Amino acid sequence: MPKRVDHEERRIQIGEALVRVAGRRGLHAVGMRDVAAEAGVSLRLVQYYFETKEKLLLYGLQRLITGLGTRIADRLRAAGDAPGPREMIEAVLLESLPTDEESRTFHLVYTAYAVLAVTDEALAAQPFIDGPDAAEDMVADQLERAREAGLTAPGLDVRTEAISLLALSAGLGTSVLVGQRTPEAATAVLRHHLDRLFPADG
Repeated sequence: MPKRVDHEERRIQIGEALVRVAGRRGLHAVGMRDVAAEAGVSLRLVQYYFETKEKLLLYGLQRLITGLGTRIADRLRAAGDAPGPREMIEAVLLESLPTDEESRTFHLVYTAYAVLAVTDEALAAQPFIDGPDAAEDMVADQLERAREAGLTAPGLDVRTEAISLLALSAGLGTSVLVGQRTPEAATAVLRHHLDRLFPADG
């Protein structure tokens, strides 16, 4: 009896191969043939599942974001049974820093997607900003929880602080990526700002 093919599993295999190749060579240099070789499948199979490079790129972006979510969830589980607002926010911010191979690939490839979303019609037509918006909402919600619990200053502007923290994390990530500072130094800066926001935890 022939083995049944799990089509979603095969799509994931190809999408994750795209992310790995893009992490090594840069997103702009990735072709469907490169992805097929990395995934260990034929070019025809990649074309069967994705038809065009644009569709493959869109799926690769989904895999990139899914992988980030999984790593954040792992970090939160390691923080204990009931992580508080600071732990929730710290998990998001620290997982975005390029401190190991997976997070380095995420930062490098996601930044490349952001640039492509400005100039590439197929990517620009997609709701690329949904991911950053969701992260901003999550951080703002956790800051609101902290404010209500008396863990932060009473008059804290949670939306502005959420925007600031995420922008800080993104900028620090780039500075690590290009060798301006170490992951440890970037982590210390993030924690310094969280200590400022959460004096009751500091």
